Amino acid sequence: MTTGDEKQDRFESEYIRKKVKFEIYGQEMIEKKVNSSGNSGRVYLPPEWIGTKVKVVKC
Repeated sequence: MTTGDEKQDRFESEYIRKKVKFEIYGQEMIEKKVNSSGNSGRVYLPPEWIGTKVKVVKC
């Protein structure tokens, strides 16, 4: 019997390297590089985008 962690590891190893196609409709697009920020990453967006919905896709 496998544990939840083993199932998660198997799931990630099977799917994390495959590329998928996304079709996104929107009003504007910006391409930026993620910068280091402590233990995380950060992307700065224009102040006009505050309060809007955004989607991030890793390429």
